[in-house]
Parts: sequence; structure tokens; C-alpha cells
Amino acid sequence: MTEADNKAIAAPVAASKQAPSFWTKLAYGFGSVAYGTKDAGLKYFLLLFYSQVIGVDSRLVSLAILIALVFDAISDPIVGYWSDNFRSRWGRRHPFMYAAAIPVAVSYYFIWTPPEGWSETALFGYIVVLAIVIRSFITVYETPSSALAPELSDDYDERSSILSFRYFFGWFGGNAMSVLAFVAIFPAFVTVSISNGQFNKDAYALYGLIGALVIFAAILISSLGTHSYIPRLREAPVKRDMTLRMIFRDIYRTIASRSFFALFFASLLAFSASGLSAGLVFYFSTYFWGFNAGQIGLITIGVFVSAFIGGGLAPIVTRVLGKKRGALIVGLVAFVGAPMPIFLRLIDVLPANGTSEIFWIVLVTQTIDVGLIICYQILAASMMADLVEQAEDATGNRSEGLFFAAATFMRKFGEGFGIVLAGFILSFVGLAAGAQQGELSEETIWMLGAVYVPVILTLFMTVIGVVSFYDIDRAKHTQTLGRLAARKAEE
Repeated sequence: MTEADNKAIAAPVAASKQAPSFWTKLAYGFGSVAYGTKDAGLKYFLLLFYSQVIGVDSRLVSLAILIALVFDAISDPIVGYWSDNFRSRWGRRHPFMYAAAIPVAVSYYFIWTPPEGWSETALFGYIVVLAIVIRSFITVYETPSSALAPELSDDYDERSSILSFRYFFGWFGGNAMSVLAFVAIFPAFVTVSISNGQFNKDAYALYGLIGALVIFAAILISSLGTHSYIPRLREAPVKRDMTLRMIFRDIYRTIASRSFFALFFASLLAFSASGLSAGLVFYFSTYFWGFNAGQIGLITIGVFVSAFIGGGLAPIVTRVLGKKRGALIVGLVAFVGAPMPIFLRLIDVLPANGTSEIFWIVLVTQTIDVGLIICYQILAASMMADLVEQAEDATGNRSEGLFFAAATFMRKFGEGFGIVLAGFILSFVGLAAGAQQGELSEETIWMLGAVYVPVILTLFMTVIGVVSFYDIDRAKHTQTLGRLAARKAEE
């Protein structure tokens, strides 16, 4: 059955509230600048900073990230459940959002300013502690904040529009920090002994300070910008006496559906691929393609265009194809295209490094492909939002925070695991800590691409297979809203 057929047969159900204003969506979306800034730093720069600049073994950096992920597995569902059931005069979500602002910003600054003279083991512990603090408090902010999406609207199409704002600003904000690094910060830290500021430790202290201020400002602006909407948000359910065992049983009952598990595992794999790509992107730009800091900065600027492509395309795809079908089609094109330039270089059909042609090929293909990946991520997030009503229909409980805690966990764990995988790939191919541009052998560079391409393609193709088990479409969502409306009318 096509999406047009679903539109025709679906009984019209009035939305439970007016669509949020443009300014409300803008404030909601802008909040993801905090997550995007944190994400860009930890995904793109952390491994390179500690391994190539500070000189810590890449496997130790990866292990530190992996340990922090274990804490995520515990904290994410607890924060989500807590924010679903929290009662205050500021509603369920906003107290968490305000409380996270200072701890996230401060800990983010310090991870980029490691102490002088510490041993590799001591630095490993330093990374572990700060990674846990950053990830825990970003959960305290991001889960309640992102959980506002299904509360702002229950409309099938409007949710993709709302989440387009969220993902646009997440990518835009994080990418702005990367562009700032390559265009302004790194060039300012070139010295006689360090020809590329990307390898200057002092550059990252400034990067961390600016990032911390941006995170703090984004959290406060978004929290204050959506504060007036609190009276229209749902209240917490009636308080119950719950044991820890009852809480986790409640969590399982809420998320136990085929569609949830399909989306959950598909997203874990997709974000793992994203983390792997992010962890190695500057390795490929610097070592594999041989780009200078200015060229890398221009390619990074292309991601701004990608954010517009993904943010604009997702609502259109939702209306024309539906979320699942659109995710499968867009995802397949994006996932096959992602490693294609590297594969073509491996089989020696691309222009040589150092030519303008290779720069433009990488710039254009990466800009388009990242745009399609952003579109896929928005569709997947909107699919997660539609699970809220399915669970409410089955259990009687409204649990936006729990579902978006799962989304936050998938994103953090998947991308973190991808960075861990990147660290082990670097070790496997023999890319030594502290190696500068131009110091690697042709064999090492070729092996980096030869290992990366099959690994990331396997992850991405598995995503397509798993997400196909998700079974909520426009018609089923509308029918669920109808049953919930009828039940509410009988109360």
C-alpha cells in the first residue's frame, strides 16, 4: 500500500494542540547546538587530539570512551524515566535542562586542557572521568529537551518539521565549531616548529573555551525560549511508590515492541557508522587526501549546505513517501555513497592528490552525502516520536522522555562505539601516535582506506535490513490517535 493510499484511508483525527509557532520550533531546535558542539568535539577531534597531539595510545583513548559508554547505558533510561515522572512548577523537562548548563560547559572545557607532565595512564584516567561527566550531564539536558518534540505536536508530518529544526541546528552548530577551528583557530597557532596548527596543543584550549561558552549559551537560550510553553505541556502522571525493579519493569513494558527494537538496533548501527566516519574524517582529509587546513575548512563549510539539504528534504520525503519508506530509500543512497570516493581512490580511478579536481570531487560528494544522512537521521527521529502514542495506547502511560532517552543513548553509544572502532582501526593499520602529515607510508594510507570501506559498508547495509522491520506508517499512527482520543473522551 502506498503512502497516498494511507492518506486516503486514514480517518482524520484532530491534533491534540495547535502546531507550535515558528519561534517555538526555532528555540527548541537551537538547543541542539549544545549537543552538536559537544558531539563535534568528541567525535571529530578528541581521538586526534589525545593520540596525535598529546601522544596517548589511540587504543587507550578508545577504551576511555568505551568505559564512559557503560555509564551511559545506565544513566540514559533513568534520566528519561525520571523526567517523564518529575513534578515541579516548571513542568517535567525544564528543571533538568537548566541544571545541566554549567556542569556540561565546565567539564567540556577541561577535557581540552589536560594537565602537563602526566603519565599516559594518568591521562587515561583523566579522559575517563571527564568523558563520564560530560556524557552524563549532556543526558540530563538532551533527553528532556529532545523529548519536547512529541509534546509540541502529535501530527505525523509536523513532527518531521519540528525535528528538522533540531537536527539542522545540531549539525549547523557543531559544524560551525569545526569551521572555526580550521579557518581561525588552527591557523593562528602555526609556529616555526609546528607548521600545522591542528597539531598544536594550545589551539585546543581556545577551542574548548569557545565550545564551552557556546554550549552554555545554547542550553539557556533554548530553555528560556521554550519556557513559556510549559503550561501547554503534559503534566507528570500521578505519583506512585515505585521500587527500582518496578521502574525497570515499567520501562520494559513501555518500549517492548517490534518497531521500537527495529529502530533501536538500526540506529545503534547507523550512529556507530557515523561515529566511525567522524572519528576518521580528519585522518582521511589530512593523511589519505593530503588536504591542507584551508581545504579541510572549506570541506567542513560544505556541511552547512548539507544541513540545509537534510533539514529541507526530510519534511518533503515524509509527505511524499512516508517516514519508513523514505528512510529506506534515502538511507540506501546515502550509505552506499558515503565511502565511494575512498573506494574509487583505492582502485586508482580518481585524480591524484594535490590537484584541484580531487578537492572538488570530495567537497561535492561529501556535501550531498552528509545532507542525505541528515535527512535519514531526521526521519528516524520522527519515527521514534511516533512510538510514543503506540506505547501510550498499549500501556496507558505517556513516556516521551523514556523514548528520547533511548534515542540519546543510541546516538551517544553508537557514535562513541564508532570512535572506539576508529581507534582500533588506526592501531591495526599501524598509524603511529604523533605522526605528522606526510610522515606515513603509502602502504599505511592505502590500508586505512582498505579496512574502512568494508567495515562501514557492512554497518550501513545492516541498518537498511534492520529498519525494514519498523511497521508504523501514517495510517496506523492516525488510527492510534483516534483510539487515544476516544479513550480520553470517555474519561
